[in-house]
Amino acid sequence: MILDEIVEDKKIRLAEQKKKIPFEEMRRMGEGQKTREKDSFYHALKKPGLSIIGEFKKASPSLGNITSKIDLMERIDEYNESVDAISCLTEEDHFHGDVKYLQQIRERSDLPIIRKDFMIDEYQFYEAKAIGADAVLLIAAILDDEKLRAFYQLSREMELDALVEVHDEYEMERALKLDPRIIGINNRNLKDFSISLENTARLRSMVPKEKVLIAESGIVKDDDVRFLAEYEVSGFLIGRAFMEAEEPKVLAKHWKEIYK
Repeated sequence: MILDEIVEDKKIRLAEQKKKIPFEEMRRMGEGQKTREKDSFYHALKKPGLSIIGEFKKASPSLGNITSKIDLMERIDEYNESVDAISCLTEEDHFHGDVKYLQQIRERSDLPIIRKDFMIDEYQFYEAKAIGADAVLLIAAILDDEKLRAFYQLSREMELDALVEVHDEYEMERALKLDPRIIGINNRNLKDFSISLENTARLRSMVPKEKVLIAESGIVKDDDVRFLAEYEVSGFLIGRAFMEAEEPKVLAKHWKEIYK
């Protein structure tokens, strides 16, 4: 399965990175990084109305290389005027991400940024803090209960918000045991990369109303926005549609109007 391959490649990358910057040094870097604004990512998504997380990525296993019509800096300028938070892919082998992209975005934007990666080692959490992230992604599908809980607690200790991502009922039950503030329902099956917005429709009733609920993947047209509006999600995480758009700012504002 592609998910297993991604995780194995991430382990190799981590071993290489730890040779460049040993764990204790990265830990000092992370702990020495001042929190910009505590819970900024959470508060950006918790507000009334639809919140949008605009993503920056250069490729994905399902789409291949993504040809963006505008460069990174132009995109972030547009995001600054239209979205509520930014997602940056830092996974190298399958999404062509890099921590340097997140650092560049941090210099250009005051919006909360989530590091979107396959988080399997505590080293990555200190690194996320060191490079300027406000939040991290925790994928239930690649973490057992012990690691999921430990990483969630570490995130909060580091004053990083955590978006706990699930795809089915079993993962949702596991995630809810953490009592997380932010839950993401991935409409993409990470095992075969098929997409269905019915995932959000099916799992919505399991999520307490006070939680921030983010619909991820598969939101590419107006009807998708109208469909998800019926389930009163807190926000969308949008990658492909924005990456392929010449004017993501216009699209983001349009979809917020439709959602109302």
